[in-house]
Amino acid sequence: MSTVMIAVLVFIGLLILLVVGIFNRLITLKVRTGEALSQIDVQLKLRADLVPNLVETVKGYAAHEKTTLENVIKARNMSQAAGALDPAKAAAADNMLSGALKSLFAITENYPELKANANFIMLQTELAGIEAKIAYARQFYNECVMAYNQYQTSMPAVFFAAAFGHKNGIFFQAEEADKKVPEVKF
Repeated sequence: MSTVMIAVLVFIGLLILLVVGIFNRLITLKVRTGEALSQIDVQLKLRADLVPNLVETVKGYAAHEKTTLENVIKARNMSQAAGALDPAKAAAADNMLSGALKSLFAITENYPELKANANFIMLQTELAGIEAKIAYARQFYNECVMAYNQYQTSMPAVFFAAAFGHKNGIFFQAEEADKKVPEVKF
């Protein structure tokens, strides 16, 4: 074989390795992004499973706060139905549940004996921990989406990403209402 033929074969071999490497990296980033989104769903499910216990605990103390309790249950059901397949729907449902829980905890301020109840304190502490995990899971998901999107637009992956069927991931975003500074009144 001539040296030109060897050089062409080496070039083709390196090109094939480059394309395979890009393909594998895109798949890795896509799978990591999907796994990160499913972790958000896991944490939301944990929170949704905890909500009925909170509602039942509060019911005993605040029977006349029926509307708020019904809103919490409705928001919980919507959050569970949203699932992790659509980040926008999951974010909207999650934000609705967060708002309903804020209302629920505002009610508890009127019931000092409820705030001192051991079950309520335990559930509230557990919920606070889950909220922190949800925040971390959202942040990790968005970091995965950023890495995935960034790699797709970098050289030389930009030439192959669309050809391999890859599209930019969607970031998990807060609702506009959640971005506003809360008003505190005494």
